[in-house]
Amino acid sequence: MKKSSVLELCLSPDLGGLELYMVRASHYLDAKTDCISVINESGKLEQYYENTNYKYEKIKRNATLLSFLSAQKLAKIIDENRVEVVHLHWTKDIPVAVLAKLLSKQKPKLVQTRNMTMTRFKDDFYHRFLYKNIDTILPVTYQVKEQLERFIPEDIRPKIEVLYMGADTPELIDGDKYRALKEQYSLKDSFIVGIVGRIEEGKGQYLVIDAIKKLSQKNLDVKALIVGHAMDEKYLESLKKELVKNSLEERVIFTGFTREAQKLMQICDTLVLATDRETFGLVLIEAMACGICVIGTNNAGPLEIIDDNKTGLLFEKNSSESLAEKIELLLNDKELKSRLAEAGREKAECVFESEKQFEKLERKL
Repeated sequence: MKKSSVLELCLSPDLGGLELYMVRASHYLDAKTDCISVINESGKLEQYYENTNYKYEKIKRNATLLSFLSAQKLAKIIDENRVEVVHLHWTKDIPVAVLAKLLSKQKPKLVQTRNMTMTRFKDDFYHRFLYKNIDTILPVTYQVKEQLERFIPEDIRPKIEVLYMGADTPELIDGDKYRALKEQYSLKDSFIVGIVGRIEEGKGQYLVIDAIKKLSQKNLDVKALIVGHAMDEKYLESLKKELVKNSLEERVIFTGFTREAQKLMQICDTLVLATDRETFGLVLIEAMACGICVIGTNNAGPLEIIDDNKTGLLFEKNSSESLAEKIELLLNDKELKSRLAEAGREKAECVFESEKQFEKLERKL
């Protein structure tokens, strides 16, 4: 028997972990509930819905203070589909969702998965109006939960319950595919350091490049595989100029956008999350699930994923020297790399497996 009707909302124009989590949540819930997704008509998410049986609508995100026109259309979708729960993901969608709730006849419950940190008090009239109309917030880490409890006044604070993002059981590649991908990107037998995500300064690809430079100066056979699309082509070009300047063109490979990110993880010896302050770090869990040893920054989200020297390694944030040291450690100690990878895989399966987390999500909606 199907449960309440759920609307998955994400009007973000980007394509990253937050957006893809929304897609996965909607696909899971579609089998359990009457689920419809609402996405940005100018965004990148439609490719995951078109030519499928998943229900979705597109709306234009209005940039005004309360996004009134967007909220009107969303309210209409809510009423037409008799939506009982709106599950939103992007923090900037809060005004749209709240106003749509008030404009609709259904008056659905609002549940937000909170991926972003909160750094200041929300005690002004505007934020009090917003948060008193949200029913539940699901922060993706305990650190975010503590921030929400600190900065949202108790008298208008929604119910707050931590819910980790989960990683799907990976499709493991066989030997032929492994060799084909290594050949496609000219990786040969080098030690491969992967980093997956949007190419922008905050994601820390420059730290990986600098670490590769330091290791190449020691004549170590290490290459970087940078997987993801550029948010700013000028920034990407600046990175490539640094490669030419330091003769690293053959040591750093950019793949561009790909839907095979998880397969490319599997040809890496280690996967790095180099963001200086990552709220969670879903890419780490995905790599761990693939049996790949991970390295993450020693603050924020990775601290709840990586047990240092047990399920992966942590390095000093913003320090390419520290990152280079961790990479070299794995390069020189295959037994350590194998042990960390296996322990990471076990933790990903036990704690962060997607089905388990989505079952929890279903119960909380």
